[in-house]
Amino acid sequence: MSNDNTPGTELVPVKFSRLTRRGVLLGLSVSQLITLGIALGAVVFAVYSGGGMLLAYTAPIWVTCLALTWIPVGGRPLVEWLPVGFWWLWKTTGGQFLYRRRIVKPRPEGTLALPGDMARLREYTDPTSGACMIHDPHGPTLTVICEVTHPAFILLDPGEQERRVTAWGRVLATACRSGRIATLQVLERTLPDSGTGLAEWWAEHGTHDHTWAATTYAELIERAGPAGERHATTISLSLDMRSAARQIKTAGGGIKGAAAVLRQEMATLTTALRSADLHPSGWLTAGDVAVILRSAYDPAVASALERHGTIGRELATAGPVAVTETWGNLRTDSAYHAVLWISEWPRSLVYPGFLAPVALSSGIQRSLSLIYTPLRSDVAAKDIRKKKVEYISDFNQRARIGQIEDASQTAEYHDVLQQESELTAGHGVLRYSGLIAVTAPTETELESAIAAIEQAAIQASCETRRLVGQQAQAFTAAALPLTRTI
Repeated sequence: MSNDNTPGTELVPVKFSRLTRRGVLLGLSVSQLITLGIALGAVVFAVYSGGGMLLAYTAPIWVTCLALTWIPVGGRPLVEWLPVGFWWLWKTTGGQFLYRRRIVKPRPEGTLALPGDMARLREYTDPTSGACMIHDPHGPTLTVICEVTHPAFILLDPGEQERRVTAWGRVLATACRSGRIATLQVLERTLPDSGTGLAEWWAEHGTHDHTWAATTYAELIERAGPAGERHATTISLSLDMRSAARQIKTAGGGIKGAAAVLRQEMATLTTALRSADLHPSGWLTAGDVAVILRSAYDPAVASALERHGTIGRELATAGPVAVTETWGNLRTDSAYHAVLWISEWPRSLVYPGFLAPVALSSGIQRSLSLIYTPLRSDVAAKDIRKKKVEYISDFNQRARIGQIEDASQTAEYHDVLQQESELTAGHGVLRYSGLIAVTAPTETELESAIAAIEQAAIQASCETRRLVGQQAQAFTAAALPLTRTI
């Protein structure tokens, strides 16, 4: 049997690192150790102070602490749900689940009409590049957005796919080198097709001779609503203004100096994207960003905004009119949303394009957000050394008390060794996370869409979890290209 494959034409499978579940001591986290310590302290105090009777009286304390330490809910111990529950109660008492825009009250110039902690964001239009930059003064970060077009990856031959994967790896490595990038976000959205492509084709290739057939055809195209769906991809670049403080001061200081430093990173990223055969269509202006924000919160008008390019292009009015957050959902102007977290990436070797079942799911409006946090080489090396020491110490402690070594802990340790070897070979280290925002007109359709996305994630060898108690914050990270995190 002959083998026609030649080196460089075969796809190379990849393996993702496991989600670490290592604790501080014996697999227990800090919160678990605290509750376990309280339980043991209560038991010791009761035994030495009053014997069995006092032990019974203190039972509610140590039983509750043991339950918080050991009983899992949703894959996490109960004690780790306490911050989520307390934050939820705090927002309940503060009335933070409801957002209603004050129509008659003008907003300060340069601010974004967004709910929650995003109300602090400011817009800045760079006079040199014309790009709209989003400034977070509390971050502090400065973010710019670029729309990217690319051919269908799954239709390429294996050799071309492997070449593009390698080139994309170089793009990510570029983001790690300067040490000034806070976050890199890739957002892939499905949008209803507004029919503008058909209208543009008719305007260019149609016969405009005012005959009955030409007039009727033009009217049909004009009245045609959205048909099918299309995909849009953006890459957001966020500058860490603390790490780049010296360069910003050299460039003049302030927001103008930060913009000058960010322009350097923009030029580097654009060159890297083009070398990867990706086609950046330019950095988005304030009007382009406004359309994206409005379409995310009010998808019913997305196609109308695209068909009429002069409407809805003001950031001061691009935010939602009403937002209502519940434990597991988020309702905005014309849709219901829910955010899923990709909690486990494939544990076995997979080929590039494994996310195709999720990315190509038809009939479902969703946003797939991949958030990368680059680490400088020295910081990454220090973090890896720390993890190695903790794993070895934990292993010795378990061996001393006779606890059996878990296979998952061994696999996590090998992942750390693999990261160390890749860092030594000159590759960059990034922390990444994946979020999927699912959108539907009604709550019933939303649940059906979530079930379909969860099945698609299973086909992609991924595990997803529905985020609860933080849907508003998760939606901003999953559906908006503003490099937000949760």
